[in-house]
Amino acid sequence: MRFFSHWLRHPVVPALALGFLLIALPLASRFALGWGHSFGLLSDVAIGSLLLVLLHRRGWLLSVPLLLIWCLFTLGTVELVNAVGRMPEFADLHYLTDPQFISLSTGGSGLSQPLLALALGLCLVCYGVARWGQSEPKPALRAAWLIPGLALLIGHAALQYRAPSDADQWLQFNLPHKLLAEGLSAAQRQTEDWLDAGSPESPPDIHDLTALDLQGTPLLAQAGKARNVLIVTLEGVPGAYIEASRKAIGSSYQQAPMPRLSAWAERGMLTPDYVLHSHQTIRGLYAMLCGDYSKLDSGTPKGIELLNNPERSEQCLPAQLRENGFSTHYLQGAGLRFMAKDQIMPRMGFDKTLGRSWFRNEPYLEFPWGMDDKAYFEGALGYVQQLRKQKKPWMLTLLTVGTHQPYSAPADYLARFPTAKQAAIAYLDDAVADFLQALQDQGVLKDTLVIVTSDESHGLENVRLASAWGFNLLLAPEQAQLPALKSGVYGHVDLTASVLDYLALPMPADIAGRSLLRDYAGGRPMISYTNGLLREHDGQGTFTECDFRQVCRQYASPGFIADSARYLRRLGGRTARLLSQRAELLDQSLHAGKPDSQYQFAQRTPIKLKTSAGDDWADNLVGAQYLELPKGTRTRVSLKIRAVRLDRQGAQLQLKTKEYDRDSLVPLPVLPLLTRDRPVEVSFAFDNLAARKAFSFHLLGQGRGSIEIVDFSVVSEPLEERLLAAQKNIEENQALMP
Repeated sequence: MRFFSHWLRHPVVPALALGFLLIALPLASRFALGWGHSFGLLSDVAIGSLLLVLLHRRGWLLSVPLLLIWCLFTLGTVELVNAVGRMPEFADLHYLTDPQFISLSTGGSGLSQPLLALALGLCLVCYGVARWGQSEPKPALRAAWLIPGLALLIGHAALQYRAPSDADQWLQFNLPHKLLAEGLSAAQRQTEDWLDAGSPESPPDIHDLTALDLQGTPLLAQAGKARNVLIVTLEGVPGAYIEASRKAIGSSYQQAPMPRLSAWAERGMLTPDYVLHSHQTIRGLYAMLCGDYSKLDSGTPKGIELLNNPERSEQCLPAQLRENGFSTHYLQGAGLRFMAKDQIMPRMGFDKTLGRSWFRNEPYLEFPWGMDDKAYFEGALGYVQQLRKQKKPWMLTLLTVGTHQPYSAPADYLARFPTAKQAAIAYLDDAVADFLQALQDQGVLKDTLVIVTSDESHGLENVRLASAWGFNLLLAPEQAQLPALKSGVYGHVDLTASVLDYLALPMPADIAGRSLLRDYAGGRPMISYTNGLLREHDGQGTFTECDFRQVCRQYASPGFIADSARYLRRLGGRTARLLSQRAELLDQSLHAGKPDSQYQFAQRTPIKLKTSAGDDWADNLVGAQYLELPKGTRTRVSLKIRAVRLDRQGAQLQLKTKEYDRDSLVPLPVLPLLTRDRPVEVSFAFDNLAARKAFSFHLLGQGRGSIEIVDFSVVSEPLEERLLAAQKNIEENQALMP
C-alpha cells in the first residue's frame, strides 16, 4: 500500500493517466468494438492529444470534472450506439447521465461494455488521487504543443472533403469531435444564409415525390383473386436479414439471421430496394397505411396529427377498404396507449384495434412491452381463423414487439446466440415462419393477399444504409404470374397504392406513390431520414446524403439501397439547402402548418393499474408521445382522472415529461391521491420559448383497481395571441369600471 501510495505521487502518473484516458483507452475500445476506421482513429488521436495538452498540469478542480465528462461521453457513445444504432446529438447529452436510459437500453442487465467503464473509472481515480497529492500545479504546456492536434483535425477535415466515407458516424468521429464539427457547420450555414439573404429563392417542386403514379404496366391482367388482405409488420427488421435482398444488391453483409423467412421470401415477390422513410413504429405505420411520407425530422408524428384531420384519415388504406365492404382489424402484441395507437388506428379506419389485453393464450416468457413473438403469432393465427368464419372480406394488420429493446427470447435461444438481440431475431424468424406455414396449411394463402414487411430498421453496424433498408414480401394467389424479385425503388409510401391497385379499387385523391404490381420504364425519386441522415435518390442515378453537419454529398448509384456508391461531389450553399427544403415541405403538418395545435388523448375506457410503479415507457397510461411544441407558444394541459374500481387505499399518480427520451425540466404539478369519491383534476401551462421536439408526457399510476382518464388535452397556441387577448380583457374591464 505504501508503495502504491508513493507511486501515485510520482510526477509522471498524472500524465500517464491522462494519456490512457484520452488516447489509449478510446483507441483500444475502437479496435475491441470493431470500429477501427482510419477516420475514427484519427479523430481520437486529434481530440485526445488536444485535451491532453490543455489539461496537463492543470488544477484538480478543473481537470477532474472535465475528465469525468469525457468518460461519460466515451461510455455514453458506446451505449447509445449499442442501444439504438446512432451517436448522441446535442439534444441527447442528458442521456449520458440518465440511469433509466441505461436500464431500458440493456434490459436491466447493466452496461454493454462494463470493462470499458471499469477501465475509464480506474484511470480517472488514479489521475484524481495523483493530482490531489500535487496541490501546486506546474506551469501549463505552451500553446505550441497544440499544433500537432490541430494539424490532425485539419487533416481529418481535408480527407473528409477529398475522399469522404459513407461509414457510420461513430466510425469516423468521437463525440466531442462530432459536436465541434456540428457547431462549425451550423455557423457556416448561418453565414451562407446571411450572404444569400438578398437573393430570393423559389420553393422547390415536390410534385414528383407526392404524386400518385399508376402509369406503369400492370403485372396482372385483371384484379387480384384474393378477397382478404393481411399485412404482417415485424418490429425493426432490416432488409439485410433477407438472403435474396442481400444477393440482389450485392451486399457484403455475410450473416444469415433469418434463414426461414429468407426461404419464404423465395416463394413470393420480394422487393430488395425497399426504403424505410424514418424511425419509430407510428411513423412507419402511418407511411405504409396512409400513402404519405412520414415526418423527416423529429416533429409531431403525422399519425398524431391525423387525429385532427378526419378528411385525410379517410384516405388511409383501412378506411378505403372499409368503405369498399371490408371489415378492418389491427392487432399488436404491445399495449395500445403508447403513442396513442388506441386512437390513431381507429382514426385510420380500423373497425377493431386490439393490443396486449386481447390475448388469452399464455406467453412463453415475460416481456415488458407485451407478447413474445411465438405466443403472439399463435394468438394472431386464432384471430385469422375467426375472421375466416365471417362472410365479409377482411383486412388485418399485425405488429410484433419481441425484437424491440431489450429484446425477447427464451433461454434456449439465448444459449445458442452471443447476444439477446440475435436470439430475439432467431426467435422471431421461427415464429413468423411457423405462422406463414400455418396460413398455407389452412388454405389462407389461396384467398388472401399477404404482405410481410417491417415498421422500421434497427440498423446494422458497418452495413451501408441499413437504417433505411426495409423489405417487402408479397404472397398472392397469382404468385406464378409475379416476378420473384421486383425491380425498382419502392418504399412504405407505396404500400397503400399497391394494395388498392391489386384489388382494382378506386384511388383516393391525396395518396402518393407507385404500385408494386406495375413495372415502370423510368426511375422515381425517393427520400428518407434515418440515423440522423437525410437521403434522396433522384431516380436518375444520383444519390444525395446530408449528414449531421448538413454537409451534403452526391454519389452515383443506380438505386437507393446499394452496398457501395461512387462519390461524385460535395454540395454546399443553395444546392445543399434544396434537399432540406424538400423535406420540410413534405413535413408540412396535416393541420396546414398552423402554429397552434390541440390534441385530446383521453379514451374514457377503464385502465387497470399495477400495484407497483413500473418504468416510464411500458407502463405509460397516456399516448401523448413525441410531440412538437413550436417556438413562441404556450402549451396548456388539462387532466381529469376518475376511479372506476379502486380499493380504499386509492391510486397514486405521477406525471412526467421528457424531451428526446430524457427527463424535461418543465414544471409539473404533484398529482393528489385518487380515491373512489375524489377524482384528480388539474390544469397547468408552460411556455415554449424555444421549440420542443420529441416531447412526451408520461402518466404513471399504481394501485389496486381501474381508473378512467376523462380528459387529457394538450393545446399549444401562439404567445402573441394569448398576450393580446389578455390585454384586450384588461382594456374591456377598465372600460366597464366607473
